[in-house]
Amino acid sequence: MGVVLRNLQKVVPIRRARLRKDVDTLRHILGIQKFDLGIICVDNRRIQQINNIYRKKNVPTDVLSFPFYEDLRPGKMPCPVLRDELNLGDIFLGVEFVMQQCQEESLDLHGALTVVTAHGICHLLGYRHETEEEWTEVCMANLTVQNTIQGLVHPEYKVTLSLSLYFCNLYYHTDNIAFI
Repeated sequence: MGVVLRNLQKVVPIRRARLRKDVDTLRHILGIQKFDLGIICVDNRRIQQINNIYRKKNVPTDVLSFPFYEDLRPGKMPCPVLRDELNLGDIFLGVEFVMQQCQEESLDLHGALTVVTAHGICHLLGYRHETEEEWTEVCMANLTVQNTIQGLVHPEYKVTLSLSLYFCNLYYHTDNIAFI
C-alpha cells in the first residue's frame, strides 16, 4: 500500500521527496505500512475553504484530517475486512500557514511539515483533542512518534522534538488542528 502525495499549491516550494520519505518513516514507526494514506498540500485560501465547510471556522489552519475509520479508538489499529478498507484517510496540509508559523518562530519548514503530518496521522488513528484529557493523550502520541523519528529520518536534524512541543503548545492555545 502507499502514500498519495499531491501538491496543489504554488505558494511554498516543497521538497516532496523528503516529505514522502518522512511519511514513509512515520508509517513504519506506527505500523501502518499496509494502509493507503492521502496527503494533499494546499495554500491558505484552499485550507480556509475546507476548514469553513467542515468545521465552520473561516480561517486558514495547518492541518485537517479526514479519517476513513471515523469510530476508531486511540491506540487501536483498524481491522479491515476487504482490500478496499486498507485506507486510513486523507490529510490536508496548509503548507502556507505552516510556513508562516515557521517564519515567525525561525523553524525548519520541512521538519514542521513532518510534525504536522504526524499529528494528522494521529487523528486518522482515532486520537482527538476535544477535552484536556484527550489533548494530553494526542500530544503524548505525537511526542512519542517524534522522539522515535528523531535521528532516523535526518540525523543532522536535531530539533524535531522541540518542534513537536512548539506545535503541541500552539494547538492547545489556538485550537488550530481538527479531527473531522
